[in-house]
Amino acid sequence: MKLIQSRDNLFFKSLKRLAESGRERRKTGQTLLDGVHLVEAYEAAFGPVETLVVAESVLSGGEIFTYVEGRETVVLADSLMRDLGLVDTPSGLLGVAAMPTQTAAVDLEKEAILLDGVQDPGNVGTLLRTAAAAGIKQALLSPGCASAWSPKVLRAGQGAHFALAIHEEADLESFVADFQGTTAVTCLDGSTSLYEARWDSPLAWIFGAEGQGVRESLIAAAGLRIRIPMPGAVESLNVSAAAAICLFEALRRRLA
Repeated sequence: MKLIQSRDNLFFKSLKRLAESGRERRKTGQTLLDGVHLVEAYEAAFGPVETLVVAESVLSGGEIFTYVEGRETVVLADSLMRDLGLVDTPSGLLGVAAMPTQTAAVDLEKEAILLDGVQDPGNVGTLLRTAAAAGIKQALLSPGCASAWSPKVLRAGQGAHFALAIHEEADLESFVADFQGTTAVTCLDGSTSLYEARWDSPLAWIFGAEGQGVRESLIAAAGLRIRIPMPGAVESLNVSAAAAICLFEALRRRLA
């Protein structure tokens, strides 16, 4: 195992660029996976990651040490692992992995989740995770969304990326215009209660940015406007919570 202790080390600098720069990730075609679960999920879908990196403290034993035992790894001083700033509490294991290339075209007859300008990495990852859990197979992200393959989005997604066809920089208006099913958007004006609304399958849900919501042009183009009844003392929900309610209500109906 090779131990790296200096911030001037070229490999550490390359990790730092991957951690911080979407441009670097696009240039190299690589990203960083944090934690055993993500690395295992990636390797189950695509084969071995390019490089395994562990924190020095991992060498004292435990789950990660057992996981990497016998495999070629690079060891970072704990302070360097923290300096990468991937997450608030690094797991101690990173995988340097090639980002999967999306070769499948957008399917206009398949259920989908559409994200319009969702900028928070945690929300994007959670939305992808919720969609995958609900059985949705494709996600379209508009320009302005957090990068799907950033380390923080990957961490929040917990492997959902590898079960979805993810289309970034997508033209959501064109998809809505051509979709062979029902497009639904959450909003207040002119909306129907989620529990009273009727729709035809397949169904594509549109969810918007944390503060601004979905663009007016997309709301106008959607076939169905949905509101989530909230008799309590709050007026709104986090976009991830709202999406979970909608997606699993749709799943309940499919199963019924």
